[in-house]
Amino acid sequence: MKKTVSSDENHHFLLLSDTQIQDEYEANQLLTVAAPDVRNTISSLNDPNLFGIGCGDLVYDRLELFKEYNESVASYGVPFFEVIGNHDMNFGVRSDEGTSDTFKGHFGPTYYSWNRGEIHYVVLDDVFYLGTGSKYIGYIPEEQLAWLEQDLMQVEKGTTVVVALHIPTYTGAVQRYPDRDTLGGTVSNREHLYRLLEGYQVHILSGHTHFNDNMINGHVYEHCHGTVCGAWWSGPICYDGTPSGYAVYEAKGSELRWKYKGTGLDIGEQFRVYSKGEHPDFPEFYSLNCWNYDPSWEISWYENGIKKGQPEKIMALDPLSLALHSGPELPARRKWVEPQLNDHMFFFKPESTSNLVVEAKDRFGTVFSKKLG
Repeated sequence: MKKTVSSDENHHFLLLSDTQIQDEYEANQLLTVAAPDVRNTISSLNDPNLFGIGCGDLVYDRLELFKEYNESVASYGVPFFEVIGNHDMNFGVRSDEGTSDTFKGHFGPTYYSWNRGEIHYVVLDDVFYLGTGSKYIGYIPEEQLAWLEQDLMQVEKGTTVVVALHIPTYTGAVQRYPDRDTLGGTVSNREHLYRLLEGYQVHILSGHTHFNDNMINGHVYEHCHGTVCGAWWSGPICYDGTPSGYAVYEAKGSELRWKYKGTGLDIGEQFRVYSKGEHPDFPEFYSLNCWNYDPSWEISWYENGIKKGQPEKIMALDPLSLALHSGPELPARRKWVEPQLNDHMFFFKPESTSNLVVEAKDRFGTVFSKKLG
């Protein structure tokens, strides 16, 4: 680590979740497709204070591929902070304590903190191995909670605190799939973590799920990110329709801003529109997937320059994910990948398709638009 030579009050960081390489093909995709896109983003930001966070599942069980993962990180030329994921662990050991030995040999501790500018950053290990097979739950052990409690005693209340961990503390999938077991998909003792973080401006950054979700719970804003590998390197999207990619964060003092960057896409590409008839469940409607949506976004459509209204948000599947990930003859590499419901699909029925424009304004006032006809 090198000491910064200029003020780091303003800085950027990239959040890369679930690169999750399992074989030579996927390692090559990381090194020749995803990594060049990341390097281009780093070059365009031109920020000497920029760093990255690898948000877990750096590999897919084959820990020897940490070598190829490290090749990708080395090519970025910026500091990288790593988070352990469930696929980065030594399974078959007798307890959770032994699962991180290989990871630690490459990357160091599994929980730690640092300051950059006015923001306090924390990494936690929330993958708790149950000691049999490859079973785990989302859980933060007392040792880490006690450490975090002491760590935060050095941080003034009101400070922006960013916590990176692999398994999200909570996601919208709990409502989307109420019959699904959430023990491996959320953090069981999350309320204790939230209480420790009271009095701070908190952003929790997670991965694991291969979908994009923004959850706001009082003082906690949780960003569950789409993944670098998408739906396990099976195509250009995650199974909720979010493009394969990563997040770009900008800190100005204590204020944090963010965008999602699809691999191979301009950073201005923040939603995808489907014409009438393309969504099988809503054939009479236009639909759009605005993957980084949160309730502070404003989405509208215009006909001949006149604002007609705001599309209706409906829990639904993404049409491109349906095309790629369902049916008997799948083009995807992973035959077990299925489309997943998301909370960022919107539907509208224009009166006219003449000069039809869809506009999305994010919580920071940036406007993204697409002309459809």
